[in-house]
This record gives sequence, C-alpha cells and structure tokens, in this order.
Amino acid sequence: MERKLGAATRDAYGRALVELGKENPEVIVLDADLSKSTRTDVFGKAFPDRFIDIGIQESNLVGIATGLASCGKIPFISSFACFLMCKGYEQLRVGVAFSELNVKVVTSHGGISVGEDGASQQSVEDFALACTLAGFTVIAPSDEHSARALIKKAASHRGPVYVRTGRSKAPLVYDEKTRFEIGKGIKLRDGKDVTLVATGLLLFEALEAAEILKAGGIDASVVDIHTLKPLDEALLIKEARKTGALVVAEEHLVFGGLGSAVSQALSSGFPVPVEFVGLRDTYAESGTPEELFEKYGLTSRHIAQAAEKVVSRKSK
Repeated sequence: MERKLGAATRDAYGRALVELGKENPEVIVLDADLSKSTRTDVFGKAFPDRFIDIGIQESNLVGIATGLASCGKIPFISSFACFLMCKGYEQLRVGVAFSELNVKVVTSHGGISVGEDGASQQSVEDFALACTLAGFTVIAPSDEHSARALIKKAASHRGPVYVRTGRSKAPLVYDEKTRFEIGKGIKLRDGKDVTLVATGLLLFEALEAAEILKAGGIDASVVDIHTLKPLDEALLIKEARKTGALVVAEEHLVFGGLGSAVSQALSSGFPVPVEFVGLRDTYAESGTPEELFEKYGLTSRHIAQAAEKVVSRKSK
C-alpha cells in the first residue's frame, strides 16, 4: 500500500491544543523547557496567559498540574516521554492517580523513532509505566488524524489520561472524518487466518505486513488498538475466535505494554497462539528511524514473519 507521510503526531497535538484553547477557557498547558519539541509552544503563542513553562523539573510539572486540576482546570502537561514518565512517576502515582485528578499527560518522543537522539531520549517503557497507574487511560495514536481526534477525546474524558506522541512524520492511515472512541479498537482489514494487532507507528507497518502475507496466501485482519487501557477486550476475543492466532506489534519493550495486555485478556477470554513484535529486553542506539526499525525488528517484514510463525503454531 502507498506510504503517504502526514504530520508527526506531536504536530497534531499542538494544533489540537490551540483548538481546545479556543473552545474551553479551563484548558491550561504546562511544559518543562521542551515546548518547541513537544509542540506546546503553539498554544503558548496563542494563549500566553494559560501557558506555563516551568523549566527542567518534571516532578514539579506534575505537582503544579495537580493543583490546577484540584481547582477545576484541565491541565495538559508535556515533556519527552522518558523524562516525564520516569522522573515524574512518583508524583503521577500519588498526586494524579491516587487522587483521581483530571490531568492530561501528553508526551512526545515516544519509542525508538526518535532516532538519532539515542537511548537516553527514546522511551521504550512508557506504556508499561502508564498502564500501572491506577485509573489512567492510556492512548497511542497512529497518525495526525487519530492524534487530533484522540487529544480532543482526552480533554473531554473525566480522569487522568496518558497520550504518547512521536517525533517523526507518521504515515497516514485515517482521514479527518474518522470517528474514534476511547477504549474502542478499530478494525481496518478483515481476514480469516491471523489478526495483526498494532498501535502507534506500527499500525501502518501491520497494514503493509498484511499485503506481504496476502501475496503468500495468508489472509490477515488488522486491528488498531489506539487505547491500551481500557483495552477493547471484546474486539480482541472476537478476533481470536475468528482467526485463531494473533501478532501484537508495538514500538515498546515486549514487557508490560500492549502485548502483555492482549495476552492477559486472551488468557482469560479465549486463549490462542500469540507472537510479539517489539524491543527484546534492550535499549536501542542512535540511528535513523528506518535503520532502528530494521535492526530491532519493527518493520512490516518482521510482522509478516511473526504472522507466518504464529499461523504455523495454530495448525499444530
């Protein structure tokens, strides 16, 4: 299928913030000295009286947001995923999750598609960290259209939300008319032999993998799980019953992310063979996104190979 690049999901986030700022005066945006990279700077230019750049202090970033949320504001806080989730985790746990406050955590530079910045800025554990925060909703859009729509859904959702956005331009999967619902996956392709479950940038790779598999006689479904938590268990179990085998693809460690959540759901709902495409207990290195996806096994070819393997397991 044609790979048509759209904007990065972080760019869509910035534009969505400005739209939200016009619609709701309770929206406040905070950043930790990375507003040009997270794209919150566009909100700051449009609404300087509702934008706070607090400097390089992620824990305090969360703390200030909890105060604003407790006063009825809707704070969006942003930094790089590895900085905010790792350095601010204690405050997110006690100040936001335990207190059930309406804070929206939107990070950029998720995954290894950050590229040349290297391992210190490539977040490969943020899904796991976010999913272990009680009461949090966890979202990973795949392109600019899903990012814009899901950021708006996050704003109207009552309760804490984590959204991962990315640095690199994302291939277009959807159009601006597509409707999204938090907690509801989207089936993009119907097949009978295997289901490819993906999130974020790996969704387009899964769609390409389905084309590779078709040429080899394997008919694959493709499902976008843009909301990791709450997980659309009904859709996943329905697919498991239909195809009898799944591949889960994510730009994240294979531990604690989407693959773990899918496995947990299927083990109690309808157990079937599952293969996993993700980072294998390692951090990545510096390189272009394309080089890193190839080295660490996140391309459409790797997803197709995993599908072939799981289909062979199904027949035994």
